[in-house]
Amino acid sequence: MPAVSASIEKMSTPQTTAESAKPAGDTSFFGHPKMLASLFSVEMWERFSFYGMQGILLYYMYFTAEQGGLSIDQGLAAGLVGAYGGGVYLSTILGAWLADRLFGSEKVLFGSAIMIMAGHIALALLPGIPGLIAGLVLVGIGSGGLKANATALVGSLYGEKDERRDAGFSIFYMGINIGGLIGPLVTGWLQTSYGFHVGFGAAAVGMAIGLVIYSLGRKRLPEEAHRVPNPLPAKDRTKYGLIFLAILVVIGVLLGTGLVNANNLASSMAYAAIGAAVIYLFLIFRSPLVTGVERKRVIAFIPLFIASAGFWALFQQQFTFIAVYSQEKLDRNLFGWEMPAAWVQSINPVFIIIFAGVMAALWTKLGSKQPSSPLKFAAGLLIMGLAFLAFIPLAGDGKTPLLALVGILFMFTLAELFLSPIGLSVSTKLAPQAFHTQMVALFFLSVSLGTTLAGILAGLYNPEDELPYFLGIGGVAVVLAVGMAAASPAIKKLMGGVR
Repeated sequence: MPAVSASIEKMSTPQTTAESAKPAGDTSFFGHPKMLASLFSVEMWERFSFYGMQGILLYYMYFTAEQGGLSIDQGLAAGLVGAYGGGVYLSTILGAWLADRLFGSEKVLFGSAIMIMAGHIALALLPGIPGLIAGLVLVGIGSGGLKANATALVGSLYGEKDERRDAGFSIFYMGINIGGLIGPLVTGWLQTSYGFHVGFGAAAVGMAIGLVIYSLGRKRLPEEAHRVPNPLPAKDRTKYGLIFLAILVVIGVLLGTGLVNANNLASSMAYAAIGAAVIYLFLIFRSPLVTGVERKRVIAFIPLFIASAGFWALFQQQFTFIAVYSQEKLDRNLFGWEMPAAWVQSINPVFIIIFAGVMAALWTKLGSKQPSSPLKFAAGLLIMGLAFLAFIPLAGDGKTPLLALVGILFMFTLAELFLSPIGLSVSTKLAPQAFHTQMVALFFLSVSLGTTLAGILAGLYNPEDELPYFLGIGGVAVVLAVGMAAASPAIKKLMGGVR
């Protein structure tokens, strides 16, 4: 979306002020700024609610009515889950724009958290398809608004050259995964014991706890968190209001006429993510508020965007292909007790909690000697591809041992730690000052595209002929990784001193 009209000189002033305003030597939270603890907490509870709901969502959609589900075709349900996940990350554009132009990151984050809680309540209390639609729309838009702004606020705690930045994002990422660990355990057990709607209700309670904790700490956030970076002039508000109204009308027409429907929603979401990314990059690149160095950094971000989308197309299959695989092919018997399939989605967060701190300490220790962001991206893609290739020996008619899937999900974790927190960090480092939060939204657009593709790809999985699926997806990821590694020197040059 177009930037506000302001001078480059005015935009350079907040950067200098923000840098000087950061407490020098603030190491009160495990060697990091104190406010990292507050953002760690709100994100943890939001992820508890989000992943708790996500852990049982696919099953709710394709289980039969006798099992408490909606009896949606399994392949269609997987595509819809992917489209929903893509929509969450696509909505970060709206949350970022509202923060940068109207309300500031802190207010948008708080309002988004309220919307998320309302969505979980809708899933818990409203039966059938209407409850599903209302709940997913509210949670999707709310999560998108919260994600970009929480990340941007973490980035505001560090100076551009602060070597603790990647480590700080790794600690923040650990909070995300504590919530991601507990959420599916709680909702999965409640779903198998008391039904889907009780599980969704637990997600609402989790978000309510997060809201209370965050409310108590809001006033302690720095002034920068409340600032609107590029205020929208009053004379332009009517124009933008009409633009948003027109967008809503177009969406309504597409849905009402059936041009966009359940069967093509996933592909439509993918096209929307690609189109939004292209438009966003063009507008940022052409903005008079962006300096020459910043333009080169925006160009450097493009291959990282592509690599990130490829990574998430594989990683997010935890909620599509692997969810179905866990329900139907995994041996979940533990000493005579069958583990809920949703609990499989807590395996990755366990590993993240264990190893995120290790990786944070590693990056801190290496300092300026650590690998560049493009090489970290290449490593993440490579490991992700190898993880899918590791399914090949398990192909066949028999049940997959739980430990085998645990090992594969450990590879998922290593890949994630090389790419995801680094992606959050590098998006804040490469961001032009006039588009700070919106650059974070661009990173989430890559997640949107990848998540949508994860749903589409899961529909191609054939349990009767698994090898082409594993070989094709894993092989493409390995090729992408090699290409990213080869291009890393050129990308580093464009990054203008940012690692």
